[in-house]
Amino acid sequence: MPDSTGLSLDDQDQIPTPPGRSYLLDTNVLLHDADSLHAFEDNNVILTIDVLEELDRFKRGNDEKARNARRVIRDIDSLRNGLPLSHGVAVPGGGKLYVTVKSFVEDLPKGMDRSVPDNRILAAGVALRKAGADVVFVTKDINARVKADALGIQAQDFLATRVNFDELYSGWSEHEVPHETVEGFYKHEPVRLDAHLHPNEGVLLKSANNPKHTARGIFRADSGLVEPLQHGDSHPWGLSARNLQQQFAFELLMRPDIQLVTMLGQAGTGKTLLALAVGLQLVAEEKRYRRIMVSRPIMPLGRDIGYLPGSKEEKLSSWMEPVSDNLQYLVDPKLEQSGDKVQYLYDTGVVEVEAVTYIRGRSLPKLFIIIDEAQNLTPHEVKTVVSRAGEGAKVILTGDAYQIDNPYLDASSNGLTYVVERFKDQPIHGHITLAKSERSELASLAATLL
Repeated sequence: MPDSTGLSLDDQDQIPTPPGRSYLLDTNVLLHDADSLHAFEDNNVILTIDVLEELDRFKRGNDEKARNARRVIRDIDSLRNGLPLSHGVAVPGGGKLYVTVKSFVEDLPKGMDRSVPDNRILAAGVALRKAGADVVFVTKDINARVKADALGIQAQDFLATRVNFDELYSGWSEHEVPHETVEGFYKHEPVRLDAHLHPNEGVLLKSANNPKHTARGIFRADSGLVEPLQHGDSHPWGLSARNLQQQFAFELLMRPDIQLVTMLGQAGTGKTLLALAVGLQLVAEEKRYRRIMVSRPIMPLGRDIGYLPGSKEEKLSSWMEPVSDNLQYLVDPKLEQSGDKVQYLYDTGVVEVEAVTYIRGRSLPKLFIIIDEAQNLTPHEVKTVVSRAGEGAKVILTGDAYQIDNPYLDASSNGLTYVVERFKDQPIHGHITLAKSERSELASLAATLL
């Protein structure tokens, strides 16, 4: 019997086999990027009823996954516009969105658990392939991609926000120049290089006659010239740079016209310590910003800390311990009375800690904002955080792309590397990759060997 749409139930139960390529999406793709339905150009997008059920489960809450689930559900409803999803509705860009409600578990081989939503989504992929559709299963779950391959289904990661990590911009470069150029540079004569440089890129000039004769500079996009560093030899809050990359980091952190700084590096390279030292200098000493706001993602991603006892500060204390360790070193390198001094910074409002979850919706003007462990954020979450920066604010994103705790992110798809790639040509951004561990010989060897 036809329903109000004019379709019979049997019609709605059929697997959609539209012409052209079809992308069968896993739920985690939609939770990762609420705009992912629009990322497939003029191709078809297919969702199963299991995906809608999982979105319904995730939509309750205040974390980023819940918000994305609600956005996707609203998006699907707006695209529907009274038309039957089982027959496909137009998506801006030229493709169509299909939703199938039929179960295809009978197409799964024996031994696969039919109660697992991912397996039921894969069953739809098997049915699509059998029906002759050109189907690609898209998921952030590596194991789901392996299972899809075992079932003969083409599978891939969601590629819209991936970058080539092996070719990621490092933030600095070396250039061999005539000896006279290096000599002139020391006399504050800027240099124009015949090379493609990004705004605020660190530059090491090497004499062609003597490679040990070098000079450090920064490329300024407005003039097209390499200028000497202004802050490379600074000692913010008494801290000194221990290597070239740290000198470039000081330059980016202390320049007022650079509003966004990204720092990548393994454990012990000094990312958080450098950012906090400059923050204390610019807030407590120079009064350039109102206060330092420090935040880290709560892992597992998006998990609320409300279940912990005590005030917000007490809830955050254990989670922010790595930041407190760095503050203790900065305020009292001998660690004799560092606890009281760090607490004074919190009590007087010089330093504020906040969960990334609670930054959404806030406007943060004239703050020195440090987001530590930013590699555990998705590109959309990083966008949410950076877009909170108000007038006169500066945002620093730090992290290690090799230490990611989010099961659906990797070195090429996390929010930190995504920002580096997308902002590398913007004059208000600067990036540096810190390569050398300065924490201790043991830490350096551990980062290298383990």
